[in-house]
Amino acid sequence: MNRRNILKSIALAGTGALMGGDLTSIQPKAKRVLRLAHLTDVHLRDADNAPDKFIKCLHVMQSLKDKPDMIFNGGDTIFDALGTDKTSVENQWQLWDKVIKAENDLPVVNCIGNHDVWGAGEKSDPLYGKKYALEKMGLDKPYHSFEKAGWKFIILDSTHPVGEGWYTAKLDDEQFDWFEKELEATPSTTPVMVMSHIPILTATGFYEGNEKNGNWTVPGGWMHIDFNRIKKLFMQHANVKLCVSGHMHLLDKVEYNGVTYCCNGAVSGGWWGNEMYYETQAGFATVDLYEGGEFDVQYHTYSWS
Repeated sequence: MNRRNILKSIALAGTGALMGGDLTSIQPKAKRVLRLAHLTDVHLRDADNAPDKFIKCLHVMQSLKDKPDMIFNGGDTIFDALGTDKTSVENQWQLWDKVIKAENDLPVVNCIGNHDVWGAGEKSDPLYGKKYALEKMGLDKPYHSFEKAGWKFIILDSTHPVGEGWYTAKLDDEQFDWFEKELEATPSTTPVMVMSHIPILTATGFYEGNEKNGNWTVPGGWMHIDFNRIKKLFMQHANVKLCVSGHMHLLDKVEYNGVTYCCNGAVSGGWWGNEMYYETQAGFATVDLYEGGEFDVQYHTYSWS
């Protein structure tokens, strides 16, 4: 073998290693059918210059060279309704409507977050609890599903009362029964993406050290306490491919039992007071979905300055 052929063989061997094996077995990527923008934890309010910062996020997202087809809003849309009076809650929702209508031209799929729940009013008020958010988001129920571009999308409601207050992360029995039937009714050839506000499974629950007592404790408001129940359900449905969430304002990707769980940061960073929340900068994710169940998730940061 002459020197030129030796160098050519070395180059091909190196390329094969980078690509993951025999070049002859490389398959072309499946056709992309949909691109989503996952925006979560906007926490919009008329303070901290939050409206202008959110507008910048919307402009950055819509100015991507490869523009998303639609927005998945992951919840905590407004700054806070849990401990706020009715007038303030109404003002926060009006601000959201104003900004999203004026600065966004993409369809929006909504998910309820814990801070969207009105928890400070009288329980006899027709809008108490999730009813306020449902009305503002145009939803009949706090959980729903639909199909598009060959994928099934299931939007869950993570927020449930605990004792006399709000909230712990789980699915109540009625919602779990609905979820189970939704997956049973979905053909095994149809890939499924799940969106919840609070992560079903995440590594971000361990970001606060517990050196004092020597044990890790993940609060029930940080990750679904019914993960094992949901995991067993997913094990019966291999077409569940991806679960996206927010809530933690942190970024991670956990792969377990064939399902990928992505906690996709926060548009508001450190609740608009800081672009950074621990190691995660304010931003949003894009989710590219392909025929056959493949997907890519990418986090995009943006600067307020």
